[in-house]
Amino acid sequence: MNTKISHNLSYHCKRLQHSVLTITISAMIVSGCAPEPKEGSQSKAQDATIEVESSLQQVSSKQGQIQALNDASPVSYQQAASLVTEERQLTRTKSIDHPAGYRNVTSLEAKSRSMTLLPSNNDKFASVVQNGNMVAGETPVSTFSIDVDTGSYSTTRKLINQGQLPLKNSVRVEELVNYFSYDYPAPTRENTPFSVTTELAPSPYNQDTQLLRIGIKGYDIAPDKLGASNLVLLLDVSGSMSSNDKLPLLKQALLMLSQQLSAQDKVSIVVYAGASGVVLDGVAGNDFSAINIALSQLSAQGGTNGGQGIQLAYQIAQKHFIENGSNRVILATDGDFNLGMTDHQQLVDYVASQSKKGIGLSTLGFGLGSGTASYNDHLLEQLSNKANGQYAYIDTLNEARKVLVDQLHATLLTIAHDVKIQIEFNPAVVSEYRLIGYENRMLNRSDFNNDAVDAGEIGAGHTVTALYELRYNDSHQRLVDPLRYAQSQSESVSGAKNTNESRSGQLSTVNEVAFLKLRYKAIGEQASQLITYSISRDQQLTHLHQASDDFRFAAAVAGFGQLLNHNDYVHDTDYTKLITLAESAMGQDHFGYRHEFVQMLKTASVLSQALAPGVNRLNQ
Repeated sequence: MNTKISHNLSYHCKRLQHSVLTITISAMIVSGCAPEPKEGSQSKAQDATIEVESSLQQVSSKQGQIQALNDASPVSYQQAASLVTEERQLTRTKSIDHPAGYRNVTSLEAKSRSMTLLPSNNDKFASVVQNGNMVAGETPVSTFSIDVDTGSYSTTRKLINQGQLPLKNSVRVEELVNYFSYDYPAPTRENTPFSVTTELAPSPYNQDTQLLRIGIKGYDIAPDKLGASNLVLLLDVSGSMSSNDKLPLLKQALLMLSQQLSAQDKVSIVVYAGASGVVLDGVAGNDFSAINIALSQLSAQGGTNGGQGIQLAYQIAQKHFIENGSNRVILATDGDFNLGMTDHQQLVDYVASQSKKGIGLSTLGFGLGSGTASYNDHLLEQLSNKANGQYAYIDTLNEARKVLVDQLHATLLTIAHDVKIQIEFNPAVVSEYRLIGYENRMLNRSDFNNDAVDAGEIGAGHTVTALYELRYNDSHQRLVDPLRYAQSQSESVSGAKNTNESRSGQLSTVNEVAFLKLRYKAIGEQASQLITYSISRDQQLTHLHQASDDFRFAAAVAGFGQLLNHNDYVHDTDYTKLITLAESAMGQDHFGYRHEFVQMLKTASVLSQALAPGVNRLNQ
């Protein structure tokens, strides 16, 4: 009964809104066609403009309701679809010739569409040049640095909850995949900080392809076993941080963090706006009262001298440096640096130099799509990459708890650094391969053995996942024709390694898909250590449903990211297939993150259809 009433109300609302727009447009057309603008006609035109603005305000109101519906129920995406449809009907007009007076309507319509459908043009997201399809016989080796950032997942969620889709090629797929924990086995060797797991099954993205999953699990440690931490909280209190999703949320998040610290820890607070200053200077971690008072006094005003703030924070971190402890600056900002050291590369180089002194940098992003303010996702991600830290985006208190409470030990305790992965694919088995994500983590082949080259860090209990899509030589869907004058397959793989020996005593590679190598540096060490792992075709599963829940869920998440990026190499999947795949792989979802993802996936599916015209214009 309630559903029927709701549908009736929705129908009549749409009719009313359509009528308002029709009357308004007609009034403005009449006004525009009038031979001479009289006082009365001007008044009517003004009234019509007011009616248009009122109608467009209804569009914005409908758009805002999508976020609440997203978390309401398992079928909320259907309600979101209704709202988006109403929004499109309110903003849609027919393309006909009108006099100049009608342009007021179209300009207002365009303004509303840009505000409600598209991300703020001020927000900065680096474009991702997606990995292409590689021929194993020509380029058999793939090398990259691991990544444990999650910021791209949270910003994507925020945009979708606002009724927007991310910009094309702005989503870092690996950060979506690594947002979730997977049940990889813990390391069993005392001298190895992490375990390696592989799984091979048919890919859901394209016919006649395989998906290879590589999983890394760092050893965990109880929170009470953590050593002392020296934390400098570098807080942006500039005017751009005034909205509720910025400084007020930041204060609440840091109060949650402070409750996890002990007397052995040191906490400092440095703030920056037009100028920088020290609010707390090395108080005990369990001095909750001092931390609370310091945070409560903060307010947002002035410009953003981020460069000066960073320099002061590192000075304080060095002052309270703890030998054999965790020394870290935590930068919390919207990234809107407009004073002091503003050059992107200068900032990145500076934090990289400080990380070599034993002081890491983690970044927490706040605020997005707030109009005049500018959220700088690109800068925050790059700063953490070069400073042995992690980048997270905080949009809710739940996300703050996840990052600063549940996963705090992983942030504070690094168990291995400069972790690199190199895979050599066997051209006798694999014709083509494609690494999914990690575009800004790619390394040269020679970088793998060069210990001077920086790479990623793994914290206690962290899991890292990488996915490759493969085509075997017997595939009928190969994208690249074989070279006419190429070496024979036997010659191409003559130097490949394998743990299996043939009867002649020589190494046999006939059943080997790839050879995996990992390099890492133990804490305090300058020389790297090597782990090798052979991936056999015997691991190959016949059907996707035979794969583990973790495999299928990670595949669904990666597929979602590729759809958002309009990936050219995905041909045989869509939102409906990914929703079904994710729902079949929920596993032990203790914190509800996987269920939340499914709801986001459903909402994105609706938005991809309802907002397609606006998105297409944006991406042209």
